Amino acid sequence: MSGTTSNDNYYIPDSSPWPIIGMVSLLTTLIGLALFMNGVSVGKWVMIAGLLLFVFLLYSWFRDVIDENLNDKYNKQVDTSFRMGMFWFIASEVFFFLTFFGALFYIRTIALPWLGGEGYLGETRALLYPDFDPTWPSQGPGEMGGEMSPMGPWGIPAINTLLLLSSGATITWAHWGLKVDNNKQLVNGLIATIVLGLLFVVFQVWEYGHAYAELNLTLGSGVYGSTFYMLTGFHGFHVTMGAIMLIAILGRAMKRHFSAHNHFAFEAVAWYWHFVDVVWLGLFVFVYWL
Repeated sequence: MSGTTSNDNYYIPDSSPWPIIGMVSLLTTLIGLALFMNGVSVGKWVMIAGLLLFVFLLYSWFRDVIDENLNDKYNKQVDTSFRMGMFWFIASEVFFFLTFFGALFYIRTIALPWLGGEGYLGETRALLYPDFDPTWPSQGPGEMGGEMSPMGPWGIPAINTLLLLSSGATITWAHWGLKVDNNKQLVNGLIATIVLGLLFVVFQVWEYGHAYAELNLTLGSGVYGSTFYMLTGFHGFHVTMGAIMLIAILGRAMKRHFSAHNHFAFEAVAWYWHFVDVVWLGLFVFVYWL
């Protein structure tokens, strides 16, 4: 029943244009990207139009959800559904990153030894790649991209690890404040988390500049370059999206939208932020360190 807060009934929202607008915005963005990548000049503008429509969609859809929540239209059933939805969303993100970690594992433990002559491919190596060194990091048998230096774990990666681990602590501190209705602690914790997250993004961009300019580590640097930028790039994108979500939650916190018993929006973003923290630890160990 629309508008009910009874635990015996499920809230059914009014008809909404946002799903179809979301489909149109994403389709427009992808078409524009495809045109742009194929050298069609109008592609850039089509992609920008799609992204602007997507931003409008996010603002409008979340505005409606926030209004419904503030007007007490949600009951415990809806809250449970939100939690289940966020759980499965993060689960899908886990498997998304597992595919890349799996590819990295396959390359390092199976493909490179094969190319190095292990097993039944020994004769192939002797014929095709007699001088190939199958140690990691590797650009592959063709040494694609020219001579490069790998990105070490210390320096910027270590700083970014400290930043993200600290941000996990600050968002937990903010949650503790929220659970006792301490809005000042909530706001301060969110501000600290956002600052740390944005610093991470700044250092990540700086690291990419250093890699391209001084290490000759580019997307064209063979299998090492492609896996390095795919893993760290997608993670950086997730951190950026998380920071944007945290800024939205901060705005709501400053308007006192949350209470100790009604704050799932904050919890959802906090779960997501802890997820990007854990993924980064995996990246630091398996991409930068080992």
